[in-house]
Amino acid sequence: MTVRRPGASARASAGRGGRPVLAIAAVAALLGGCSANGDFGRVKTGLVRDGIHDWMGPAAAQQAGLPVSAFPYTEDERLMRDLAFPLIEVPYERQRWYSIIEEYGINRGIQQQWFVFNIAAYEQVLMQTAFRSATARYGKLNDDIRNDVTRLPYWVTVARRVLDMDIKRGKSLQHVNGLTPGEAANAQARMAENALIMSWVQQSLVNRAASYGYAMERLVIATPLPAAVEVERSLTLLKARIAEARLLPGPEITPGTIVLVPPYPLPSMPVVSKSVPVAAAPLAGPAVAGAPLPAAAPPAGPSFVSLVGQ
Repeated sequence: MTVRRPGASARASAGRGGRPVLAIAAVAALLGGCSANGDFGRVKTGLVRDGIHDWMGPAAAQQAGLPVSAFPYTEDERLMRDLAFPLIEVPYERQRWYSIIEEYGINRGIQQQWFVFNIAAYEQVLMQTAFRSATARYGKLNDDIRNDVTRLPYWVTVARRVLDMDIKRGKSLQHVNGLTPGEAANAQARMAENALIMSWVQQSLVNRAASYGYAMERLVIATPLPAAVEVERSLTLLKARIAEARLLPGPEITPGTIVLVPPYPLPSMPVVSKSVPVAAAPLAGPAVAGAPLPAAAPPAGPSFVSLVGQ
């Protein structure tokens, strides 16, 4: 697409990462020249709408090769997604002008940097960004860590409510009169979507803590300052909060590529098949319609599949 300006030659334009100029222009008009984010990097209240992060469940399910539920969201399911996104999006993207594109899911997909682990990525951006002083760079690192510490408890509270209701929902499927295959499939698919997001956040948090530690060590080498002590304290607190926030069973989470957890990993939950739920749109990509998972006794822990190569 070309954009012509009065008195200037036509210049080819393209959005970030190949995004259409039209989408970027629409976002620019939406923002009206103002910053998209408020405190802690959240989207400003005037720009928020219901369902801003509804795309996350279907995107995660598609990456895992599972069907998408056609059931509506509960308030807690929607809130859990809203609170999960800032814990998944890389910290250095939060204040960019195009962050509203990701917030609204305009691209309808998962960015590679959200699930491919690069421990040095945060440090590289931090060191390449201009700051007035070395102390300010330490301050930026500490602020990012503290923002995650602040966000995490609220997300955990909501996610635990969702998890509790899904356990009850899974048990109730055996006692619903006249339960149709479509209803059962959609319920199972929604429980799987919720679990995928919980697993996604848990791995993302471990990765972020590792990246913060890597950046702190490089700062100490490059510009040693007493401010490193406060950063180390904040990082220790974040790691403690992450350990307390573990929701799903399974092996110890270590820094690495994001993994998702199909089927739902709790013994009380029904097995989730890859058949498409009734009234749900067929999935493109790795999902195989009508190909249920092999019947087997529930394993001691969840089975993990990597997003890479899916």
